[in-house]
Amino acid sequence: MKPEKLFLKRVHLFQSLSDEDIERLAASLRYRPLKKGETLFRKGDEGNSLYIVRSGSIRIVLPSESGEEVSPAILSEGDFFGEMALLDGMSRSADAVALEASEVFALNRRDFLSFLLNNENAIQSIFSFLSMRLRKTDDLLEDVCFFNISTRLARRLVELAANYGRQKEGEDIIRIDLRLTQKDLASMVGVTRESINKEMKVLRERNLISTRENMIQILNLTRLKRRARL
Repeated sequence: MKPEKLFLKRVHLFQSLSDEDIERLAASLRYRPLKKGETLFRKGDEGNSLYIVRSGSIRIVLPSESGEEVSPAILSEGDFFGEMALLDGMSRSADAVALEASEVFALNRRDFLSFLLNNENAIQSIFSFLSMRLRKTDDLLEDVCFFNISTRLARRLVELAANYGRQKEGEDIIRIDLRLTQKDLASMVGVTRESINKEMKVLRERNLISTRENMIQILNLTRLKRRARL
């Protein structure tokens, strides 16, 4: 079986497909490697493809005219994105940037819509995924409205530890398996880089985290969760 087919079978969106449908869909995929920091598309671009993360991680970014940005999501292997522009026919609503060297598969609009029309389970998966993203946006809005920067940063770090944490057996330390700059963290929390710099210093001084070469280690997850009010 071809690598594309094996990969598609592991993606939740396509798990209900028959082998024949998987083969047809796999033949429509276009492979796209991305360098770290490379932009796949920008807000306002025409949306003509759905993307599926093959490896690495993709950061979704909402830019502002003032140069500030908010990053509501980081997507990893098996996640898909770019479907909104295909469904409503409008332009891209955000930027998509490779957080590290990554690989994606692209599925064009015609093949994507044809796939949906013939697969009710896939439509349900799309709705479920969109609902999850909407809830996540609600959570971010709630954080901004009701929590201070310290709590919001702690929440993002706990979330990153859950999604990207690596822990050696017998150790309490959790290493977040992503290289994140202070600018990256600032966009995830929705604040300035200077504010993140101050908060990260506080977390290091309290022995909650350690940092080295843009890698973050959680030294005490229990206390960090307490700070995050979780």
